[in-house]
Amino acid sequence: MVFPDYRPRRLRKNEAFRSLIRETHISASQLVYPLFVLPGKNIREEIPSMPGVFRISVDQLAGEAKECLSLGVNSVILFGLPEQKDAMGSGAHAKSGIIQQAIKELKNKAPQLMVITDVCLCEYTDHGHCGCIIGNEVDNDATLEILAKTALSHAQAGADMVAPSDMMDGRVAEIRGILDENNFDSIPIMSYTVKYASAFYGPFRDAADCAPQFGDRRSYQMDPANSREALREATLDVDEGADILMVKPAMAYLDIIARLREEFDLPIAAYHVSGEYAMIKAAAANGWIDEEKAMAETLLSLRRAGADIIVTYFAKDMARLLRR
Repeated sequence: MVFPDYRPRRLRKNEAFRSLIRETHISASQLVYPLFVLPGKNIREEIPSMPGVFRISVDQLAGEAKECLSLGVNSVILFGLPEQKDAMGSGAHAKSGIIQQAIKELKNKAPQLMVITDVCLCEYTDHGHCGCIIGNEVDNDATLEILAKTALSHAQAGADMVAPSDMMDGRVAEIRGILDENNFDSIPIMSYTVKYASAFYGPFRDAADCAPQFGDRRSYQMDPANSREALREATLDVDEGADILMVKPAMAYLDIIARLREEFDLPIAAYHVSGEYAMIKAAAANGWIDEEKAMAETLLSLRRAGADIIVTYFAKDMARLLRR
């Protein structure tokens, strides 16, 4: 048998060779850790469908911040569970709201930590939808003012970056406008640019108590069958002033991450969502896969597809692995 002159296995024969030519790398600084914050004191509740992830009270945030920073995870994204909900989600922009309290606590106790805030209404509305309901439908334009007020309240509390996740048309421009008008022109927007109506959000909806009470979110979240539409959404967000483009979910949408990476020069984020996390955890708990290796391979695939930033519940675990 005649072999070609080039034998790829020459560069795979040991870890020294493999690491020398490795094309894709992950660093802890590229990871963003989600935090679920709720009212009360001394609360740390594990979420049953997300083993290892907790709902915590504001007074527990300093400990989380210290742990993240010690591991090199320099960024968190906040999700809040308010004491009360109403039809308009007014708690989202309350001056003393749960997220506003959380931002102040983190910036006071860990000023070097980057605090990103999710801007959406689903956690604050009694119907669980991401916008205002008018005539049994989510009204796009009526929602924009509330989203903008929410983003502004986060900036006023000290947030470093806001991340609208509602998928209302025109919300990036509305938020950019109100931030600039109030001298927060240096606050960047990480837009959930391409957010699909996905089956992988279930555990998050348990964690944040935000499942819709009627209907679903398909009238504003994207159809999983569409990829060209993702480019249209991204183009709109770029034109409206987004600083970072996010794809959510991540694992089932590697092609979308890659397409955005090819088409746009803005940083690309990928949200490795709750269901994707829970699948790995459940399979590992049953002894079907190696959790650590599956975690690392999954997050590496997101980087390989083109994600510069990864929002993941595995952020701390991956950071620990990188330190070995």
